[in-house]
Amino acid sequence: MSLFKVAGVSTLQGKTKVRFANDLTRVKMLTKHGHTNIELLDLPKAMTKPEVVAYLKTTDLYGKFTDAINAADEKYNGSATVKVSMDALKARAEAVKSEAEVAVNAS
Repeated sequence: MSLFKVAGVSTLQGKTKVRFANDLTRVKMLTKHGHTNIELLDLPKAMTKPEVVAYLKTTDLYGKFTDAINAADEKYNGSATVKVSMDALKARAEAVKSEAEVAVNAS
């Protein structure tokens, strides 16, 4: 699995995405290819893409580019950020309890 030392965001043709790199010279290539709003930063250690996205959510970039970072989080980390309400947990517990009672009564 690839490790990256630099990451951030840039915009190309109106679409902002998370970018991964190994050094800040990536800014030069992004600029050359028409990217704007380029904001890359050095990572505290070499990281995989899922780790990078999780880290970006703890930086100031997250406040400015929330949608792009959340999209990358969904892509690289799946639905790890699903929130479950207490009501949903209680309803599930009741359903399991009812299924168990039906099974006991059937035997």
